[in-house]
Amino acid sequence: MAQLKISLVRSLIGQKKDQIATAQALGLRKVGDVSIQPDNQQTKGKVAKIIHLVKVSEA
Repeated sequence: MAQLKISLVRSLIGQKKDQIATAQALGLRKVGDVSIQPDNQQTKGKVAKIIHLVKVSEA
């Protein structure tokens, strides 16, 4: 199964509460954190919500 490598590249400070919760659900808490997630519709939906804060590549 394909995997996505998601990196937090912008701070969560000043973001909406639901965007912060989405980042934390992906395992991203501090700038520079990296998370490996399965490439499925749920993950893509979470990434779409915070795409302006993260960098996504294939793992």
